[in-house]
Amino acid sequence: MSKASVGDNIDSGNAAWKFSGEMVKDFEDHVSKSVPLYNEGHDIILKISDYFVKDDSVCYEIGTSTGVLSHKLAQRFSDRGAKFIGLDIEEDMVKAAKERYQLPNLSFEYDDVLEYSFEPADFITSYYVVQFIRPSQRQLLIDKIYNSLNWGGAFLYFEKVRAPDARFQDIMTGVYNEYKLEQGYTSEQIVQKSRSLKGVLEPFSTQGNIDMLKRAGFVDVMSVAKFGPFEGMLAIK
Repeated sequence: MSKASVGDNIDSGNAAWKFSGEMVKDFEDHVSKSVPLYNEGHDIILKISDYFVKDDSVCYEIGTSTGVLSHKLAQRFSDRGAKFIGLDIEEDMVKAAKERYQLPNLSFEYDDVLEYSFEPADFITSYYVVQFIRPSQRQLLIDKIYNSLNWGGAFLYFEKVRAPDARFQDIMTGVYNEYKLEQGYTSEQIVQKSRSLKGVLEPFSTQGNIDMLKRAGFVDVMSVAKFGPFEGMLAIK
């Protein structure tokens, strides 16, 4: 299958986006440019984590990729006994995370989150990852997260979301495409990235995500960040 550039030294084919191989070394540069308010989203997660992480907490990041966010969280609580575990299904990502970040309270594990056995946790986060879980399995994941949290624990996740109707979707797509042009991506790279994500990235709407959280058992749910089609949701058990 022929590949073409999506920018940042990354090539991908039609409906063939992957989080492995050569792209790992350039992944962080690419995602930080492609996702609006990428670093600001990390900062929100760090600040909200203060309300849930205790001295004896176990905390997880689902889809840790190269480990940046897990490392920031572990650093923030390095003077406590809380431990942080970054999970990822891509072995290349876990290898990169282990090479880049070593802290006594931080570990990275290569596993399928749907098969993983969580310890009781106070804080679970996921940064633009659930949208890549197959829709037929997504509710199973959210159910598992809810059941793994201690009472009063939180799930904080960021997702690309679909708009509630076609007109709003057109507007949000336009806003995002203009954003990517401003980041220096060419029209061809933007189109190729969209082609590569077909059948791989399947966002739900804001309401769809809320409904999924509610079905799992969450009652207290709030949007904590929003930029066009990108949103952060906080759910407390």
